[in-house]
Amino acid sequence: MNYTRRTKDELAARVAQDIPEGATVNLGIGQPTLVANHIPADREILLHSENGILGMGPAPAAGQEDYDLINAGKQPVTLLAGGAFFHHADSFAMMRGGHLDICVLGAFQVSATGDLANWHTGEPGAIPAVGGAMDLAIGAKQTWVMMDLMTKQGQSKLVAQCSYPLTGIACVKRIYTDLATLACTPEGFQVIDLVPGLSMQGLSELIGLPLRMS
Repeated sequence: MNYTRRTKDELAARVAQDIPEGATVNLGIGQPTLVANHIPADREILLHSENGILGMGPAPAAGQEDYDLINAGKQPVTLLAGGAFFHHADSFAMMRGGHLDICVLGAFQVSATGDLANWHTGEPGAIPAVGGAMDLAIGAKQTWVMMDLMTKQGQSKLVAQCSYPLTGIACVKRIYTDLATLACTPEGFQVIDLVPGLSMQGLSELIGLPLRMS
């Protein structure tokens, strides 16, 4: 198969493309933070961070970083006009109270029924990092995952059942990867789009599971 993977910025732009006008969105640590740099200029979207920010903008230009203004991953961010700071307890109340429209999280595994494993691999010596992932995965109205489809060892992160400790059960609605965009449905994974040059059969072989086209 002759196909080109999406770069991390192309993947972030693909996620941003689907965020609707007026949505309040939390971007998880890691790849999801790049989405902030690709929000369409003509679309008003409120970005939330669990350390107590609402109204984040894109990453600052080189030399303009203010390390008193950071996201939950300790990366410097900007603040849009009207943005606000507040106690992280209030921030978690927003998350747990169902006030976020979308959260975009990374993942180690996602099952065909939308189970999410993203805080611990269970391996001896691995450092667990749950943060606010459980609160986000269950509290947001929609949970989206943004990740590479395959591990460095060449194994699919999309699985029939998660083998890692779960973050949330049946919470993931959509998965954005470097090779395809998919939805989790009661009937299994549904393919929304593929990178050019990759066939449904080729994707199914990579994942090792049957797929449906939307």
